[in-house]
Amino acid sequence: MSNEAGAPSKTDCVFCRIITKELPADVVAENAHALAFTDLSPGAPTHVLVVPKRHIRDATELSRTDGALLCALIELANDVAHRKGIDRSGFRLVLNVGDDAGNTVEHLHLHLLGGRSFSWPPG
Repeated sequence: MSNEAGAPSKTDCVFCRIITKELPADVVAENAHALAFTDLSPGAPTHVLVVPKRHIRDATELSRTDGALLCALIELANDVAHRKGIDRSGFRLVLNVGDDAGNTVEHLHLHLLGGRSFSWPPG
């Protein structure tokens, strides 16, 4: 089922289905507002997706009122980095928007990447 703009509805969203436990995932951590699970196509030794439990298509739908939600995402990412032992060596948080950025799931998510050195600029 798609909405008027042709974007997937909440019931079509793979991340929403993971959040509601309709689909399995390797859940690493969660808090009241977000869920963190292992990426199925890792781009680094540690690659965890941190997603809000509320369906938000991407960063273009965020507003000032979402400040607490963004803090919850970052706090969970920091917790996961600590649990995975990459908090001191360093890690990267990536938020992709749109096709040109390589975004493949229309549900806001942070990529937590670590366990190796990264170059700059990315991509």
